[in-house]
Amino acid sequence: MARTSKKQTALKFRGEWEYAPAPESKDHIRLEKKYGLFINGKFSEPRSGKYFDSVNPADETLLASVAEAGAEDVDLAVTAARSAYEKTWSKMPARERGKYIYRIARLMQERARELAIIESMDGGKPIRESRDIDIPLAAAHFFYYAGWADKLEYAVPGRTAGPLGVAGQIIPWNFPLLMAAWKIAPALAAGNTVVIKPAETTPLTALKLAEIIRDADLPSGVVNIITGAGSTGSALVNHPGIQKVAFTGSTEVGKMIQKTLAGTDKKYTLELGGKAANIIFEDAAIDQAVEGIINGIFFNQGHVCCAGSRLFVQEPVAAKVIRKLKDRMETLLVGDPLDKNTDVGAINSKAQLDKIHKYLKIGVNEGGEMYQTSCKLPSRGFWCRPTLFTDVSQSSRIVQEEIFGPVLSVQTFRTVEEAIEKANNIPYGLSGGVWTDKGSKIFRVTSQIRAGVIWANTYNKFDPVSPFGGYKESGMGREGGLHGLLPYIQTYSN
Repeated sequence: MARTSKKQTALKFRGEWEYAPAPESKDHIRLEKKYGLFINGKFSEPRSGKYFDSVNPADETLLASVAEAGAEDVDLAVTAARSAYEKTWSKMPARERGKYIYRIARLMQERARELAIIESMDGGKPIRESRDIDIPLAAAHFFYYAGWADKLEYAVPGRTAGPLGVAGQIIPWNFPLLMAAWKIAPALAAGNTVVIKPAETTPLTALKLAEIIRDADLPSGVVNIITGAGSTGSALVNHPGIQKVAFTGSTEVGKMIQKTLAGTDKKYTLELGGKAANIIFEDAAIDQAVEGIINGIFFNQGHVCCAGSRLFVQEPVAAKVIRKLKDRMETLLVGDPLDKNTDVGAINSKAQLDKIHKYLKIGVNEGGEMYQTSCKLPSRGFWCRPTLFTDVSQSSRIVQEEIFGPVLSVQTFRTVEEAIEKANNIPYGLSGGVWTDKGSKIFRVTSQIRAGVIWANTYNKFDPVSPFGGYKESGMGREGGLHGLLPYIQTYSN
């Protein structure tokens, strides 16, 4: 009798237990056909007269036309922020600033469902992630920093803390609203005003946040939201009226910003790329570890800088872990991001999908063994099957370079020292994970891995109180917690 393979068993199981579609209704959301720039408390037409399209990556339909800010628009936004800083925000009692930040958080909670749906429509991520992680965490950051507004004296004991002025902020497409919260909330709590630019492929929740800020009656000009592409961000970084630059994005662009700011008196924080290593030791709870690996790389399409895209497994359990990973991958549902059953949503853009496909070819050409799930992909939109590479070397490009897609590379190791050496042998140092039953091993390994955030027996857990950031080419500075507040203040002796 022919034996049934694990893959066939998984397919049979999935075929016998098909999930009925469970789409999240989008009837109640409100999207304008055209969005202007949010400057000085109101939406206005761009001086450039240019607009670009924001497209749903799941079906390539047009969601809205969005203004493209030129240099003149950037100047207007910075001027508005400077005026608000000097006349209103920096002079306002700190506890009153905290009330405004708290009000924004409450309004985000009230409109959480709409925000989550728009986040999934614009970015392609599953509604479960937008609903259960992105939006609640974004509101939580505003709540957290609202509490800091009148307590800056405790942030730097023995010193007097004050704001910097106008902060120019640029955020990526993978966590649009959450990244906006990470940057806007601490800046406002410290007494700064803001000009922020969301990514050109995911501007809509930032523009909905502009509506919330307007409805919260935040003084005009305190937060300005301008949309556009690279030239808009460049104009913002180079503007002489900016005192602080905060950027989250690619290492390549981060290096350009660092060179641009060299020799100026502008402060900056850079949260850049990552290539996180998950290390599974033979004494780990294997099923728990496998689920953590799946969560760390596939549930978010690999669209996070801290995605666990490198996996190191101790040799005695390597075959077992790889088999279980493949079985679990076969059960993943790829499809409509608004379907509550969906595990893996759409790739954010065609350009990003093309980049992922390029790396898949590179991995195969370098001798890696590629395994992809057998799921059917929708006929329209930008999709990639969850992918696993084995038989890769430490020097392989798919091991060394950030792909930003649902692609996992697997290597084995024998000793603790070998695992640490391989994990550190990378240009990045953002995050990582350790899976073991031994507490002493956790402390030993985590203390020697050069990464800003390391999880033990879990992965991708965030809290507003905890700082996030990396080393090496993963950037400098931290966001979240007290560490995320400090880059937005300057101190004076008492």
